[in-house]
Amino acid sequence: MTELPQIRIGTRASKLALTQARQMQAKITAALGYGPEYIERVAPLVRITTTGDRVQDRRLLEIGGKSLFTKEIEEALLAGRVDCAVHSMKDVPAERQPGLVLAAIPEREDPRDAFLSPAYATLDDLPPGARLGTASLRRQAQALYRRPDLEIVMIRGNVDTRLAKLARGEADAMILALAGLKRLGLDGQVRSLFDPVQAPPAPGQGALAIETRAADAGADWVRALNHEPTAIAVAAERGALTALEGSCRTAIGAHARLDGRHLSLTVEALTPDGLGRFRREAAIELGADPAGEARSLGHALGVEIRAEGGERLLYAG
Repeated sequence: MTELPQIRIGTRASKLALTQARQMQAKITAALGYGPEYIERVAPLVRITTTGDRVQDRRLLEIGGKSLFTKEIEEALLAGRVDCAVHSMKDVPAERQPGLVLAAIPEREDPRDAFLSPAYATLDDLPPGARLGTASLRRQAQALYRRPDLEIVMIRGNVDTRLAKLARGEADAMILALAGLKRLGLDGQVRSLFDPVQAPPAPGQGALAIETRAADAGADWVRALNHEPTAIAVAAERGALTALEGSCRTAIGAHARLDGRHLSLTVEALTPDGLGRFRREAAIELGADPAGEARSLGHALGVEIRAEGGERLLYAG
């Protein structure tokens, strides 16, 4: 009997992470030329608990940044215990681990932020002094820019945990990524959506990242997962992320729109208290190196914002 190929997929063990990994598991199995009955044999999931999963009572920036959602999985990749990793792109740090690459970016889900509340339909409907639940510095700053009267309540945890806290009344409203809610079939709880140009989401929000060892990046099954329009848009957004320091200590939003070869990009960074907002918008026609040109555009806008905002953009703790 011919030995089956096997691509071991490293993933966090949360419900959302497993849902996303299973979507890629099916695509990898198909790309290898096998039917769904072979899925567990040719693309098994390897569940890995990260530091970000274990520590739930503090902001990521207080315990080491967003790399705490990827560090253990990347260590497993480098050690050969898994062959690829599936990440939420917005959780992937700008700085890359030597020997590893973001080899493919599948087609993106809706990147917008969603507003959830038992009693109120929009952020503007919240009464003065209402409690808004989020652990995201960007969402905090964007909300305070519009509503400086709000009380920000630090709420971390997986999606179910956060929704349970909202239902228990630990906050009057909450902001979550629409993409995760849709993947979990929970988007029916959304009351309203934020305009992604007026309140840009996190760079790469709604997209997944397939990370591999550098030597495996050109494999046919990897290339089959990549969605070029998504990859170009994410390149632009992450270019800005790189220029703006790219850690959880900076409130960064970026939203790229691709129409044929026409790329539009909005980037903003805010002071943590929401009192200062620094924005840039630009558009280009893409040429021979679309991802590289998109990344350069994002980086250029990020550099301009960093020069204007300076140290005011950094969260001091």
